[in-house]
Amino acid sequence: MMKVYHRLILLAASNITKSAAVVHNVHICKSSYRTYWETNVCGRQFNVACLSHFCTRTEQDELCWEGPNHDIMLKRLESALLDCKDYEAWPIFSKFTSLYGFPPPAILSKLISGLSYSSDHSSLPKACNLIFKVAKENSELLEHDSLSRLCLSLVRAQMPVLASKVLRLMVQRNCVPPVDVLCSVFMHMVKTEAGTCLASNILLEICDHFHYLTEKRSECAMSMKPSTTIFNLILEACVRSGSSLKGQQIIEAMARIRAVADVHSVLLFTYTYEMNGLRDELKKLKEYVDQVSLPLARHYVHFYDKLLSLHYDFDDIDAAASLVTDIYLLWGSRPLHPNEELMKPCKVPIGSPYLKEGLKVQVMFELLQKDFVVHVKGQEEYVALKNGKLILTSKGLARLIVKYKRRGRITEFSKLLVAMQKNMGTAQEENLCCDVIHACIDSGCLETAHDILDDMDMANMAVPTSTYMLLLNAYREENMSKEAEALVKQIKRTGLLIDASDEIMVSKCISGVVHGSVVEPNTSRQSELTEFLIVEMKWGYNKAPSKVYELNSSMYFFCKAKMMEDAQTTYRKMQELKIQPTVQTFAHLVQGYLSLEMYREITILWGDIKRFMDHGCSLANRDLYELLLLNFLRGGYFERVMEILHHMKEHSMYADRWMYNQEFIRLHKNLYRKLKAMDVRTEAQRLRLEHVKAFRKWVRNN
Repeated sequence: MMKVYHRLILLAASNITKSAAVVHNVHICKSSYRTYWETNVCGRQFNVACLSHFCTRTEQDELCWEGPNHDIMLKRLESALLDCKDYEAWPIFSKFTSLYGFPPPAILSKLISGLSYSSDHSSLPKACNLIFKVAKENSELLEHDSLSRLCLSLVRAQMPVLASKVLRLMVQRNCVPPVDVLCSVFMHMVKTEAGTCLASNILLEICDHFHYLTEKRSECAMSMKPSTTIFNLILEACVRSGSSLKGQQIIEAMARIRAVADVHSVLLFTYTYEMNGLRDELKKLKEYVDQVSLPLARHYVHFYDKLLSLHYDFDDIDAAASLVTDIYLLWGSRPLHPNEELMKPCKVPIGSPYLKEGLKVQVMFELLQKDFVVHVKGQEEYVALKNGKLILTSKGLARLIVKYKRRGRITEFSKLLVAMQKNMGTAQEENLCCDVIHACIDSGCLETAHDILDDMDMANMAVPTSTYMLLLNAYREENMSKEAEALVKQIKRTGLLIDASDEIMVSKCISGVVHGSVVEPNTSRQSELTEFLIVEMKWGYNKAPSKVYELNSSMYFFCKAKMMEDAQTTYRKMQELKIQPTVQTFAHLVQGYLSLEMYREITILWGDIKRFMDHGCSLANRDLYELLLLNFLRGGYFERVMEILHHMKEHSMYADRWMYNQEFIRLHKNLYRKLKAMDVRTEAQRLRLEHVKAFRKWVRNN
């Protein structure tokens, strides 16, 4: 019997040695040995203590039966996490995982939270790798709170790429962080260009996922719906970084998921539409903004400023004059109390209101939420708020004067000026007409100044003698004797010359004896206005010819209505007129072709874009590149994909690899996966295989 026991001991020792080699000489699967003893020793009780010489002292406790050791390690792990000893918790966790798999969700959540708040920044990537591993093997173990905390810690540590991966993992699990946490995450992300790109793309993905869950009538759909504050936060980042095309997508996403816009949203819509040259979209908003109560109206100053800017860009002087009239006449007629109709969501169309599939964004024009403030306002360019009233700035007034002057419509301008003058309430600004005349004289526009003087007389507007003297002196300096004599007759006719001393002063002014002594000193507004008048007459403010704005506006309408033949005709007209297209020109066309899945036509557009860029046209825009890249991925044009990625790299533009990879997996997951270079049949297939491999390699470097 002793020999049998001796053999069993040797056999057990041999098995232990072999097993220890497999599990790195430490970790032994205790349950298998327990089963071995129970089934092979015929029920005899065997003293386990005799095996103790096979173990070291530190490992002896871990060679106990499974139950006690499992519980001991869990307690040690919990204790280390409770004491915030990350350096102890991680080795215990690693050892536990190799033996028993992942711990319960509660403990796993504590570990992720501990790593998230660790002072060691290397703990954050470690936590990310852990959650992606858990998500791959058993995603049910991950708790939303721990993922939210990790995401917030990553953006605070300026790791937006890792944070975006965690956020996207949560979206795939039909959840997002709580609204306040998500706001904080996005607020940190949008501090950089890469973070703004990622945040805007993730918001669009959340909207798409919410729309999908809503159609499926999922119970968790409403928890995925982004708040108005989040939309405002991302929209502001897009405006600040100049991502106008992405901003337009965000606005359309708001309409698609029926998010309600507020006062801040309207202001951000205004900036986005102005950058994209979408004047008609601002006109739709204006009919509501004009009805906003006086206390809230001051928040819409920039709306009127940007709308007037677009009227100038379109070279639409009649629309500009109409808006200026509204600014001066309608401001004081606003109600003092909120308009009840505007306190409810108003549906404002995006694109043509006659489209069957057109979008409508819901806006509450009287809703001002205090949890967000727009920081991109800057200084008003053409319209400003002064003494509680809207007025034209010197720059806005100068541009208006020059546009009327170039059309020979000074009489109409004078009527507008008289209307503006009559509605100026403060004594300080009662000399608006005189300031305009003086600025015209100082800038050399003597004929214009004289025409305005005549119109002032016809309208029975009082003009000081000093204004006539200033013009008379300017005529003398320019040796314009005939004009001077005509002005003297006009002065006498108006009855401004009362006594002989006035007659003598006029005579001296004509003969050149008197210089500037009869002229009152310039006001600050007059000096400012003179400066802007000179610049406007010499250079102008047009960023592009007005015709391009009109043609782009037409293309936008045709592309939204999927009338691509008309859009192509407009594009050809632009080429015939030798008008240089803008980023918006190509963006409208690309989106129109995308709606009809006409990918080949987009490749032709890409050729046009490259030709224009070769001739110095500024079309290197990240939003446009992203739009083209996504469409080429969908169409399978991988040579074009790699070409655009090369252009983005040349211009140091961030590329959202995760998004492109997801699109690739969705459509081309197994493309050429088993095909080798030696098996290709044509040169075209060989090149395409190379481009697909190059794209896969680029994506893996994320």
